[in-house]
Amino acid sequence: MIPLLAVGLLAGGLFAAALAGRALLLRARERRWGTLVAVDAGTPLSLTSPRFLLTGRPDAVRRRPDGTLVPVERKSRSVPRGGPYRSHRIQLWAYCLLLEESTGRPPPYGILRYRDADLRIPWNAAARAELLAVRRAVAAPYDGRATPSVARCAACRWAPRCDARATTPG
Repeated sequence: MIPLLAVGLLAGGLFAAALAGRALLLRARERRWGTLVAVDAGTPLSLTSPRFLLTGRPDAVRRRPDGTLVPVERKSRSVPRGGPYRSHRIQLWAYCLLLEESTGRPPPYGILRYRDADLRIPWNAAARAELLAVRRAVAAPYDGRATPSVARCAACRWAPRCDARATTPG
């Protein structure tokens, strides 16, 4: 009976030590990106730009040693084979623009945090140009380019409110 108790206590102690070691490794990983300033789940930082008519709330914001703020966007999946999706980069760049607008200092990059890696995505003139081109395209009136299909529209959650939806022959 006592040896069984000792084995149980030893196993519990080893488990607790493993969890503590993992926590220390995660903290070290986090520190390389700077000090945590805001977290969407706890202390969110809502950002707004009246100039660009954008609003957003990054998953996290980190302060680098030089004082610049860096947005962190978490994704629950692994890094896509071809690199981050364009939509992931655009979302991150929108947070970079919002941080720049609100602080007056552009972040040098944003961080896309996937399940298996953290990627540093540069915020530069090319990124700004691509983001603003997407923003202009989204803000433009709908030009009717959609090619609706009955099968695709049947599965679309926006179909009840869409002016381009396909109608079934009747």
